[in-house]
Parts: sequence; structure tokens; C-alpha cells
Amino acid sequence: MIHPTAIVDPAATIHETAEIGPYCVVGPGVEVGAGARLLGHVWLDGHTSLGAECTVYPHASLGTRTQDLKFSGGSSRVEIGERTVIREFVTVNAATADGGITRVGAECLLMASSHVAHDCRIGNRVIIANCGTLGGHVEVEDHAIIGGLSGVHQFVRIGTLSIVGGCSKVTQDIPPYMMADGHPVEVRGLNRVGLDRQGVPPESQRHLKRAYRILFRKGLATSSALEQLRNQVELTPHVAEVIRFVESSTRGIAR
Repeated sequence: MIHPTAIVDPAATIHETAEIGPYCVVGPGVEVGAGARLLGHVWLDGHTSLGAECTVYPHASLGTRTQDLKFSGGSSRVEIGERTVIREFVTVNAATADGGITRVGAECLLMASSHVAHDCRIGNRVIIANCGTLGGHVEVEDHAIIGGLSGVHQFVRIGTLSIVGGCSKVTQDIPPYMMADGHPVEVRGLNRVGLDRQGVPPESQRHLKRAYRILFRKGLATSSALEQLRNQVELTPHVAEVIRFVESSTRGIAR
């Protein structure tokens, strides 16, 4: 299952059902899970684990040294979850600090030429479209979608089931279930398509819409908006998740 032109270090851990295509390079600290496929010209370096049934397309580079100038040596990791698809020319960098981890969850899709920088945390079933770029320490929660050619600033968080439009400049956090777009980014409304696809009931969506209006359309300070949310909107699990996210924001939320 290893093409004769591939260069695989003997110290790498390759599952017997994995496929290593032509001209791939696999370093000594790499682990490749069951049924994973490197289609060709893939570079896996550092302490990188590739989950079961992942597919990596040509010219992707995973686990290479962080581009953070603060890096002073040590061992850091990249972890890719099961059944994630990584398309052409994607780059995922290792974390900066010794023992740090850059993590991509399960069943994600990283489209061509997207970039995941050091210390990012990406949840499950996340999509990053072509040329989407994440700065260091970015957190992307489950089911979020980041549009093509978007740039996400360091330490920004993208909430669960939110969507960022293409060519957006994201410098502040995007709360869960929201649809954001622009340069700089602004929250435009609820991600109704995503909510419907995930089976969120209409009643829960109505409460979320009220929460959206209070947070983003009344011109209130964040603290006042949160107070109104607690007093005027039923605290369903989805609304409670929005409140939790906003309260824990350190960069502030995009408005």
C-alpha cells in the first residue's frame, strides 16, 4: 500500500490498511491511521497523527514547523481527526510551544490552499473553503463554515454552526448560529440554512432570532444586551450557548 517512489521514515507508524501514494514524504514522528489515503506528493512532518479514513490530496503539507517567530524549539503536535478531507496545497502548521497541539477535528473539509496556523483548534464537521486562512490560536467550533479567501485574525473564535462569507476580514469573534460577512466582518443574521440542516426546531429558531435582534440590532452595549437576553428571551439551550460564547469572548464580538 506504499508506492515505491514514496519516502517513508522507518520510525513512522503506518496502519497496514493506509495508502501512501507516489512521491509522498512521511517523517519519523508521523502516525497514519487505518484506511487513510495520501494520494500523492503529500508532505507529513513533525509529530503528526492523521486519523482513520482521512484523505489527503496532492501537495498538502501537514505538521511542518510553526511560522510563529516566537518558536524556540521543542516538540509540538498536529492532530487530524477521522474522515477529514484535506485538498490540494493545504497547510497545517505545528503548535508553537513545546507540547502544544494544533488540532483539526473529525469529518472536516479543508479546501484547496486553505491554511491552519499554529495552535488552532478546529471542531468537527467544519468546512474551510478555498484560500481561507486562520491565524494562530484561532478556535472554530463544530459545524462552522468559513468562506473562501477569508482571513481570520489570531485568537478569534468562530462559534458553532456559524458561517462566514467569502472574502471576509474577521478580527472579532462570531457567535454561534450567526451569518457574518464583510470587510471588516459584520453579523448579518441567523444561519437559517445551517439551523434547518441540523434539525433545530422552528420554536428554537424563533428564540434565537429574538436573541440576534437584541445583540445586533438595538445598538446596545454588550453587557446591556446580555441582560435583556436573560430577561426577555427564553433560555433554550441554543440561546444559552450564545450567552456563554459572548460572555467568554476576550476580543469582543463582531457587530
